[in-house]
Amino acid sequence: MISFLEGELVEALPTQVVISVQGIGYLVQIPLSSFEHLPAPGSRFKLLTHFVVREDAHLLFGFVTAAERDLFRLLVQHVTGVGPKLALAVLSGMSVGQFKTAVINGDTNALAKVSGLGRKTAERIILELKDKIGVAAAWELAATGRNDQQAKGNDAVLALLSLGFKQVEAQKTVREILCQAKTEQIDTEELVRRALKLLA
Repeated sequence: MISFLEGELVEALPTQVVISVQGIGYLVQIPLSSFEHLPAPGSRFKLLTHFVVREDAHLLFGFVTAAERDLFRLLVQHVTGVGPKLALAVLSGMSVGQFKTAVINGDTNALAKVSGLGRKTAERIILELKDKIGVAAAWELAATGRNDQQAKGNDAVLALLSLGFKQVEAQKTVREILCQAKTEQIDTEELVRRALKLLA
């Protein structure tokens, strides 16, 4: 699996980019949310990726932030009928924060405004992300404006959920790490790394 690409941005369009990595040009599909934060063509940068293998194609999807990739993975892996194309449309139509708020509040209308989504799919997203994974419960903690460390813990839980771990074990593991760390400041990536070691 290709986790990220680091190289020169050769071409940037609202829906895709071409990155040159050691002489090879990778075509990567991106959401509008990532396009808005791309550097100028010719710049070196790092793009987080998700690799999809289909019978007729091998596709790379790219994201500027881990939060975007985590949301993309949650949609593709845990919501029936939502594929990569629709997941990109969600990220192009609203920010990660707006999506979280819509799921927490059960706001079908907000999700249904996304191009190509439709009301039934919007309802399914809310139902499956709330009931099957319980993502909304974790997101609610972030929405209440808790401290920075708890917000990082919440983001780490979401990252672990997107990797296929169950919410209960993800929350328990992250909580344990934060308790052991006490005054130590840990960023989200380090939290996820330590959690993966414990869960392995």
